[in-house]
Amino acid sequence: MPESPFDDKYFSTNTYETVSFGKYSQYWWSNRFYATLTRRYAKNSGRLLEEGCGLGHLVGQLEPDFETFGMDINHWALRQTAKVAENTHLVCSSAGELPYPNNSFHAIISKHVVEHLPDPDKAIHEIGRILTPGGTLILATPNLSSLLKPLKGVSWIGYQDPTHISLRTPSAWKDMIHSSGMKIVKTFADGFWDVPYIKGLPTGMQKLIFGSLGGFQAITGWVFLPPKWGESIIFIAKKAKK
Repeated sequence: MPESPFDDKYFSTNTYETVSFGKYSQYWWSNRFYATLTRRYAKNSGRLLEEGCGLGHLVGQLEPDFETFGMDINHWALRQTAKVAENTHLVCSSAGELPYPNNSFHAIISKHVVEHLPDPDKAIHEIGRILTPGGTLILATPNLSSLLKPLKGVSWIGYQDPTHISLRTPSAWKDMIHSSGMKIVKTFADGFWDVPYIKGLPTGMQKLIFGSLGGFQAITGWVFLPPKWGESIIFIAKKAKK
């Protein structure tokens, strides 16, 4: 398998160029939020897979609650995951051909993965195949229906990563999830964190004005933002029980 571009260079350029990975950073709160969602909707039991585990900070938080598995297409990323998720089973694989048997996992997290894939429909079908009946999918991807996206134009965050080759509308993602044997139980957004949105207004003030609701949701874990109120859209889905 050829090496993917998602290595140390990727995690220091483009949309990651100004990201802080330290404790209490936006990145840290995001991982904490997704871990909270996973425990809530997957009921803290069974086998969990993080597809595209990246630096490993999310799956590492879930080791006490699940039998955890991490998958990434990049060997460098898997080495980073191994440092922070020592009890997680790791494998190098493509999301389009997952090396797991049918009905293998009670929960799967796909956080900002599908937009990087040449065939996201196939990847979501693979998720549906390996989820157990009643299993939970948490999927996040850039939100083409974001209310404030028109204010950013070509500088919108979803357009800034050259590896975002499969941006789709929320309705298109819903169709893929449904056609893969899963039913969506919750759809929401993550807030307006891609400041600045308005020229001439101090960035700090814009963080307070536009980012406060998303920040409150991330910190409290209380999901309430409508699907258009954020730069990412998040789906919680369950595989149909037989």
